[in-house]
Amino acid sequence: MRLDKFLKESRLVKRRVVAQEMIGIGAVRLNGRQCRSSAQVCVGDTVEIAYMTRVLKVTVLVDDEKELRKKQSIPYVLQEERRVNSDEKPW
Repeated sequence: MRLDKFLKESRLVKRRVVAQEMIGIGAVRLNGRQCRSSAQVCVGDTVEIAYMTRVLKVTVLVDDEKELRKKQSIPYVLQEERRVNSDEKPW
């Protein structure tokens, strides 16, 4: 599954366009590296998302689109959450 679609379907980002913009500016990393929106996400991958005031690090548990759309499925497990100042860029 594409990275931008995973972010939207797993509810880490509200809209796919926003996910694409975040990936474009480098606020999302896949397995520690910057990537494109079309990067493929697989089970076991690590995704880091830098929001305005925090950075989330999650491990992917589900990469199937049909499973992600089910409300009871858990698409990721939170590894780390850390706060950052809004004026500094985490990357």
